[in-house]
Amino acid sequence: MAALLDLHPDTDAVSSGVADLHAVIDRLLATPMGSSRPSAQVAEVDRAIRRLESFKLKLVAAADSAGVAKDAGFTGADAWLAKTTTVSRADAARQVALATELDAGHDATAEALDAGLVSPEHAAVIVRATGQLPDGVSAEQRHTVEASLVAKAARFSPDQLRRLARRAIETVEPDQMIVDAHENELIRSEEQAARAKCSLTLHDNGDGTTTGHFTVPALAAAMLGKVIDAMTAPRRMSEPVASGSFGEAAQDRSFDWRHRRGLAFAELLEHLPIDHLHPKTAATVVVTIDHTVLAGAMKAAHLDTDQQLSAGEARRLACTAGILPSVLGTKSVALDLGHTSRLFSEHQRLAKGLEHATCAASGCERPYAWCELHHRRPWSRGGRTDLADAMPLCSQHHHWIHDSGFNHQTMPDGSIRFSRRP
Repeated sequence: MAALLDLHPDTDAVSSGVADLHAVIDRLLATPMGSSRPSAQVAEVDRAIRRLESFKLKLVAAADSAGVAKDAGFTGADAWLAKTTTVSRADAARQVALATELDAGHDATAEALDAGLVSPEHAAVIVRATGQLPDGVSAEQRHTVEASLVAKAARFSPDQLRRLARRAIETVEPDQMIVDAHENELIRSEEQAARAKCSLTLHDNGDGTTTGHFTVPALAAAMLGKVIDAMTAPRRMSEPVASGSFGEAAQDRSFDWRHRRGLAFAELLEHLPIDHLHPKTAATVVVTIDHTVLAGAMKAAHLDTDQQLSAGEARRLACTAGILPSVLGTKSVALDLGHTSRLFSEHQRLAKGLEHATCAASGCERPYAWCELHHRRPWSRGGRTDLADAMPLCSQHHHWIHDSGFNHQTMPDGSIRFSRRP
């Protein structure tokens, strides 16, 4: 890659090409938006941006290889890039690292990025995932895994791809026990790194308020988020909401949720127990885990907040948490309420969480813990409050499914596809 951009003979060509790009962008910016078709053009514009980002990474790799940063008196390529492009040092470091990795290999990823088929964020996930494969994986197998991840990047967001990438080895490894153990080891390593990064800073603003910043493991954040959500969104609970409480404010679309969550956080802090340090959590975070894992198997567990835990972390929680066995694979009787009850019970919510990680709407990534249970067939028209009839929807999609301005269709995989009515 650096051979194509040695920063000497092609400098004028690059400068001329960039000038042409600016001219084209000027014409696009002057185009009246009324005559455009944004639904079809946004994707192509994004693809063009990705291709430019790919070229920028090539330039960064070439500059790093040529020692441009040192010549200019900077301590490293990241410091030089941060100053040159006015981005943070952390962002610059990530760009330099990705540029260096792509320059040293990962041809399938580099080609996809050149074509605009993946974003730099996707590319970073793929590069990291292939670098985390076990030592015994051959070079050919690594290429196979990389190609598989590149293909998936066209259908999944970087966050979704990051989760899938933990099991990327299954492309070349048929033994599911090995795949499970590898995924568990990756998550365990992330958990250890997360604990090492834990920090809390508090700053007295001098006006009666304090501003803070914290970094905590995802599990702790999930527990905190679950408590805050329960305090600020009682609409998801079956109990009626008293007049003048959070419920009325929740109906106001202009309501400042950041402020409400801040108040809830302050209330939570004021009621923390001080007589001991190991109480049970105030909110239930559901951990889905096989009994064999509790007994010592190496396989990741899953939270209803759509996060994963290593087997060791799940077993640690099990030491102080109540364990409710869930028998899967048989028809539920106790969890079916028929037409005798309109509202789904909390036990049904827990059981449904074993089937869904997110909102049932196609493409929606809202975690199950944020969702409300909707009757597939309206209860007012004879629908039953049975587990099979329950469908988790986030607040937005729950509004849409009752909105006459939207059509909705159940897909073969059970998800719901929404579309605006003409």
